[in-house]
Amino acid sequence: MFKKRPVIFILKNLNMLHRNIKQFTSILLLGTAILFISFPAWGNSHSPVGRWKTIDDKTGKPKGVIEIWETRGVLYGKIIETFEKPEDGKPQICDKCDGALKNAPILGLRIIWDMRKDGSAWAGGWILDPDNGKIYRAKMSLLSDDRELKVRGYIGFSFIGRSQIWQRIK
Repeated sequence: MFKKRPVIFILKNLNMLHRNIKQFTSILLLGTAILFISFPAWGNSHSPVGRWKTIDDKTGKPKGVIEIWETRGVLYGKIIETFEKPEDGKPQICDKCDGALKNAPILGLRIIWDMRKDGSAWAGGWILDPDNGKIYRAKMSLLSDDRELKVRGYIGFSFIGRSQIWQRIK
């Protein structure tokens, strides 16, 4: 009779251990699922959403930082920093822009709108060049493991335009 008790004790403990492992695994899986649902950007690494350093296609020098965000599947972007500081210390404005954008502050200026996913690229939207105040059709695609963004502004056909390569800021 003495020998039966340790066996029963061990079996009860193994059963309890098995239940605890199942509960822990369930909680871990549920937590992981909630984490990925809460942060969709982690699940979609191939997205231009984030901050980008713009590089002037004429001079090759950095010009500023654009923040791109997504709302209901549509991308937008605004200027959040400029590297060229005015000599007079006044805020930069879009003096060459037309309409409601005329003399709008450069910082916070929305320069990308209505970009939609089109295969592996984003297209169908618009981009504003604050240097000349003109609005162009736009197309964007990720390069170099999502570290670079090719941004193309064009009139009419995409082969009539110019491109810049922007660098992702981590």
